[in-house]
Amino acid sequence: MEVLEANHDTLLVIMSGIVALVAGFTGLSLTRDLSRKPVLQRQISIALASIALGGGIWSMHFVAMLGLELPVLFYYDAAITLVSALTAILIVGAALLLLHFVERTPLLITTAGGLVGLGILGMHYIGMAGLQLCRAVYTPFGLSFSSIAAVCLCIVAFWVAYGRRENRNVFLGTICFAVAVVSVHFLAMAGTGFVPVPSLNEFGPTMSNEVLALGVILSSFVLFGTFLWVSVTYLVADPVAADAEGAPAPDPRTGAPLQLSGLQIPCERDGARIFISPADVALVRADGHYTQVYTEQDRLFCVWPITEAAKRLVSTGFLQTHRSYLVNPGKVARFERQKDKGRCVFASDALPPAPVSRSKLKMIQDALSAQPGAIHAG
Repeated sequence: MEVLEANHDTLLVIMSGIVALVAGFTGLSLTRDLSRKPVLQRQISIALASIALGGGIWSMHFVAMLGLELPVLFYYDAAITLVSALTAILIVGAALLLLHFVERTPLLITTAGGLVGLGILGMHYIGMAGLQLCRAVYTPFGLSFSSIAAVCLCIVAFWVAYGRRENRNVFLGTICFAVAVVSVHFLAMAGTGFVPVPSLNEFGPTMSNEVLALGVILSSFVLFGTFLWVSVTYLVADPVAADAEGAPAPDPRTGAPLQLSGLQIPCERDGARIFISPADVALVRADGHYTQVYTEQDRLFCVWPITEAAKRLVSTGFLQTHRSYLVNPGKVARFERQKDKGRCVFASDALPPAPVSRSKLKMIQDALSAQPGAIHAG
């Protein structure tokens, strides 16, 4: 059967790239600073980010498909087109849930990026299966090349965006995500031919390009509106972060009490949100992707991961004795050395001792030596 000659409208190709950029920025921005938010708010943010990223992948694909020019009339199956959108949203949502509810390791970031790559591929080929009166014909090279590109480019995008959770990484991750989505689509299209089909093979209602255009316009309107909404958050300073960055940090060797005006540790007690002053905290311990905060009276759940707690609290004088532990040196009753390791012991029996790793042994021992009344045991 004769393969049809296919062309693309240049303006719509450019528009599809803009849609991918907007989707990437919106989705990655919605997931900023989630570790500082309660569980319900994180779930809502991830759901919105999934719709933005997954819906953006779908919108980019069909903006580009609106620019597809074939010498025959063709339609889309509405049900299959909807399934393609839901596939992208659900797979992206699964990747984001992994990133924000499981301890974020290099393997996890790679897995999440690969998942999103599979989501792009699934959306693309399911969407192409919805074509009516013409059929897409694929080559083994086109299928394999687009699949490898999808997975590899998305892994790079998520490593950039999640390697460090800073605004610069969000912007760079946005560009990488857009490049991944656009590249996968057009690499796949480059290895795709189209042949005419004499009759409809309907799974659901049939849509013309005009009806599809209305759906794409609506989805893009929602996407661009959310883009404007999240863009405003970059213009509003985070008061907690500002305090953390702007306040002077005391030297833990001096034994001065911890002082950081405005910085409070967000914790949860009996389902209620409370804020604890760092000066009242004796110990912070990693607990999966979250932390446990110990005062002399309580043990509280904190939404910060240990990396976030270290970033904020080490500058106030806390000591990181181990990759999973932070201690307030003013609350340490004695330091015990055990061969090539050690531990910090607190006055209250209710507080567990904090282990000191081999690599941090000398630094912790020197820092605690300057504490007034410090007791050391061999």
